Amino acid sequence: MATPKELWQEAFEASKLRDGATNTMSGIPLEPVYGPDDAEHPGVYPYTRGPYASMYRSKLWTMRMFAGFGTADDTNWRFKEIIKSGGDGLSTAFDMPTLLGLDSDDPMSLGEVGRCGVAVDTLADMEDLYAGIDLAKTTTSMTINSPAAPIFAMFVAQAEKAGVHRSRLGGTLQNDILKEYQAQKEFVFPPRQSMRLVRDTIKFTASEMPKWHSISISGYHIREAGSTAAEELAFTLANGFAYVELALQAGLAIDSFAPRLSFFFNAHIDFFEEIAKYRAARRIWARWMKSRYGAELDRSMQLRFHTQTAGVSLTAQQPEVNIVRTAIEALAGVLGGTQSLHTNSMDEALALPTERSARIALRTQQVIAYETNVAHVADPLGGSYFVEALTDEMERQAEAIFSHLDELGHGSMLDGVIAGIEDNWFQGCIADSAYEQERMFNRGERIVVGVNRFLEGNDEDTMPILQITNEDETRQLKRLDSVRQQRNQAAVDEVLARLQVEAADPEINLMPTLVEASGVYASLGEMMNAMATVFGRHIEVPTI
Repeated sequence: MATPKELWQEAFEASKLRDGATNTMSGIPLEPVYGPDDAEHPGVYPYTRGPYASMYRSKLWTMRMFAGFGTADDTNWRFKEIIKSGGDGLSTAFDMPTLLGLDSDDPMSLGEVGRCGVAVDTLADMEDLYAGIDLAKTTTSMTINSPAAPIFAMFVAQAEKAGVHRSRLGGTLQNDILKEYQAQKEFVFPPRQSMRLVRDTIKFTASEMPKWHSISISGYHIREAGSTAAEELAFTLANGFAYVELALQAGLAIDSFAPRLSFFFNAHIDFFEEIAKYRAARRIWARWMKSRYGAELDRSMQLRFHTQTAGVSLTAQQPEVNIVRTAIEALAGVLGGTQSLHTNSMDEALALPTERSARIALRTQQVIAYETNVAHVADPLGGSYFVEALTDEMERQAEAIFSHLDELGHGSMLDGVIAGIEDNWFQGCIADSAYEQERMFNRGERIVVGVNRFLEGNDEDTMPILQITNEDETRQLKRLDSVRQQRNQAAVDEVLARLQVEAADPEINLMPTLVEASGVYASLGEMMNAMATVFGRHIEVPTI
């Protein structure tokens, strides 16, 4: 029987490697991985040390910078600046009304249009958003959840209108509704109705979009809400298992959809704990996918993830110090084996990033990639007594949480996760952890430079920040009104009525009708309202 090293060697030799020297600055040659023959190796089950045998020697992580503000034209300009500066993947941030499925002219949207992301109301905005960008060559991520299905439908419609068939599109739809109820709170429909839409997108992409990742199962927001690293790990993977069971219940074979599931983790400031978290995540996912869900393909068992540095770690005081925090967090993501990375900008505790600060954030990744030589060796901290012990402890704590959820769902992780949402178990855990972190800060046990220690420099002039004005909102409202005036209203009314009828039949996949509705310029709010008449709207009831 082949040793792990022999299995790795075979896969490594079959890999297409990047050009360039793989020595230290002093000329010492570096092996692609270190460890005894019988130790775990990257690209070999259970993938603790990385999903691919050659890791960054074949391909660096994607430098996927998150951007979105104002109107679609504004964000399109920023996208092109990111590409010109060396970014090789786009990630779209939507404004709060869009995240909540509201049109810009909804009374609830007043004052929020374009503020924390880009406003997208109709296909016309989606066309402007990606104008002049070759979507056949640039992978795209969209951070959208409750309205993920109609926004995705707009994306597909605009790409095909631009001549790029849906089968050629590559990228990721966040589409992780479970963590909205647990942490981020941007939900619209009740949990089970929302999961129906997730199911529809999984089935749609599995059959028609082989390059597309239908869900990015997101621990990032769970961590930003105040969870511990172990809770982020466990809650995220539990949600992943729930989506797997959802797809299996829909009749999909495990290996037909699992290769297109991806993850999104936080890179917080506790350097070694973050690296251990990523290593444990890969090992747990591989074992569960193989032993519990019967996956046979390697790609079904290989957890792949995007990383974003921790927004919650950034401070408004001495914002330049955030460059240091981001660099350390980004390095943890790279040493932990991330497949793509977004680095936060130094001014994001104050406002959306300026062009200059966003460029510095991207340059941080480029320094790590091209100047430090850390990309030459896979899992360089593997075998460290400290990191291995932390990895094992992360796994132990996660498995304890899985046991609780499995019991809560009577053997079903899907039912257990939904039950945990409905009885506020997840929300309570996160709140308790956030409260304890704040107590440690207030007691001085947790030091944050510039906030509760080392305050010199806090009174210096603040840096220039990006301003989103009321004029941007006015432009967006005029744009939406113009679309409404020019579209074929009868066609819109017909397809929205059909959408409402189909929403009442859980056996019908709504994605084709949503693509059709997008194509006649039905607005996001109109599509969401049509479904809400059937699904209802979710109101969270706190547990006292």
